[in-house]
Amino acid sequence: MEKQRRRRRRRRRSSDGYGFIHSEDLKKTNKHKKSLPHLTMEPSASQRKTQHQITGPGQSRVEDFQCWPVKMILWAALVMSHCCWGLNGAAAENTGLERIEKCGTRCSQGLHCKTKPDNLFPPPCQDSTEGFTTSSVFHNISLSTVMHCVGKQKCSLHLRIKTTLQLTESIHGLSVCTVTAGMMMNCRIVSFSRSSRERMSGLQVEVENDCTDVSPNQQIQVMVKTVPSYCGVIWAGTYDAPQCISEDLRRNVPECITGRLSYDVNLERKELNVSVSDMLEGHNYHLRLCYKDFICFGAGASALIKKEEPVKSVTLQYSRPLPCLCIEGWSAVMDAPRVQVCPFKDRVEELWSGVAFDPLEGTLSWESLCPVTAVVTLCQKSKAGVCMDLPHASQNITRGKITFTGVDPHPHLCIKFTVGPDSWTRCPFADGRFQAWRVVPQSHEGVKMLSQITAVFSVGVCVKSSGLAECQITRSDTVHVEKNKAVDINLAEELCNSCIQVKRLDVKFATTVLHCFDQCNQSSPLRPVISSQTSLDLTWVVVPAGVCLSAIIIIILVLHVLLTVYQRRKQKRNGDEKQIDPALDCVVPALQTHPHRGILVPDSPQCGKHRESQPDL
Repeated sequence: MEKQRRRRRRRRRSSDGYGFIHSEDLKKTNKHKKSLPHLTMEPSASQRKTQHQITGPGQSRVEDFQCWPVKMILWAALVMSHCCWGLNGAAAENTGLERIEKCGTRCSQGLHCKTKPDNLFPPPCQDSTEGFTTSSVFHNISLSTVMHCVGKQKCSLHLRIKTTLQLTESIHGLSVCTVTAGMMMNCRIVSFSRSSRERMSGLQVEVENDCTDVSPNQQIQVMVKTVPSYCGVIWAGTYDAPQCISEDLRRNVPECITGRLSYDVNLERKELNVSVSDMLEGHNYHLRLCYKDFICFGAGASALIKKEEPVKSVTLQYSRPLPCLCIEGWSAVMDAPRVQVCPFKDRVEELWSGVAFDPLEGTLSWESLCPVTAVVTLCQKSKAGVCMDLPHASQNITRGKITFTGVDPHPHLCIKFTVGPDSWTRCPFADGRFQAWRVVPQSHEGVKMLSQITAVFSVGVCVKSSGLAECQITRSDTVHVEKNKAVDINLAEELCNSCIQVKRLDVKFATTVLHCFDQCNQSSPLRPVISSQTSLDLTWVVVPAGVCLSAIIIIILVLHVLLTVYQRRKQKRNGDEKQIDPALDCVVPALQTHPHRGILVPDSPQCGKHRESQPDL
């Protein structure tokens, strides 16, 4: 019995606060109780008695042995949960800046200190008799930012300067100076009382001050010196205040509050419905569309949300969904920070529209409203859809306008834009509106070239080979084609699989057109390879002839109308003269005579109503 009591006392002394038995004691216990080698918890006498009553004498130890893994898992889960809660709490505290109720100066316990402004012109430094150096006096100086709030969205940032120094009776205090770009130096003195510095001389003390106002993203120069100032004993450092990217600053510091923008896009009506939340209270809010570059320059649409309006939303109209088109918002205060949201930032393909062509100068140009690093290349599109680059036809662009001079506007000429591994192809002449020339096949006689401008072409005859993909040129000549005139190009021999290859030579960038003939004509005579024969275009003959004929008909009609008017006026004038002259009342017909005995006798004159009847002879 005495031995069992000693064993129980040893277990109690070796067990920890949770009832676990250490491994060394467990080994000793296992020597005496080999039937229970993994027993880790010591039940009390009442527990053993209860277990014996419920389970019987042979089951209690077996159940303890079976429950041991479960108990271990529960204890491990409890410990890990405490650790996780501690880490989460620390992370939650680190998400925001430390708050202070008011700024001030704090010193180590027992060191009495007070703060006062430093002189604008401090006395010169003096030599130290104790051999002070910066490292021997200042052991650690840390800089951090804290936040002081007086209400919602009314918080300010302060610089906390914490100094650890070796205090001696020769050091009466500290001088802390801060300076920012464009501002005067601000210095303050933290002085120690004589009694406290004599009592704590030779000890390391801490001095902390957080009354220096700073702005977000501001750079501050900090200098710490002793009082009195000893030559060579000075600490200097630079500190960058936190930027407005912190969520804590964007919600509480007025200089960082930009508001939150949300939007809905109506592609059919080209509208952006913009809503604003978390804006600076008590101020109006500006919204506009802009193109983002070094700065965001206006795109036309803008709006002002009044602070008293309950619904903070507007509708902005846009013209093109460019990737650099952004919504910009800012509070109506001086030097307010701005927030930008770009709804179409992933629609890079919208950049490649707006290709312009000048047919008089033969200039192809493209200008992007957005900054983009791309390679622009002229290429020729094949029937398979592959666009082959033209030689020496590539330009690099970041911003601005590119121009290709001397371009032949053929439907197969395209422009390719490459950004990294991606490329887009646009064919501005595919509709044929600017096509200046064309090749018209003739049945069994070659082809005919028609051009609306005077141009020079390279025309070659080539033959397709079964083993080669390209057409092998057998002969090439230069052909001059005048404006609105046609040139016949005939084959010297009617060969099977023969082709005509045509390319314009008087421009810098042109495509190569290939026309092939698969039929053979054995009866046609041999002709020269290239014969230049000038022939009038029927269109340009018929149209002028029709115009001339129409002009002649119009002139004849006008002359006929004038002649008719003249005759009518002349008859009217003669009728008026008959009514005015009475002597002309009697009319003698000159041609109406009657034969009388062989003599032609004229009729009697007929005068008005006095006409006499003549008897018949």
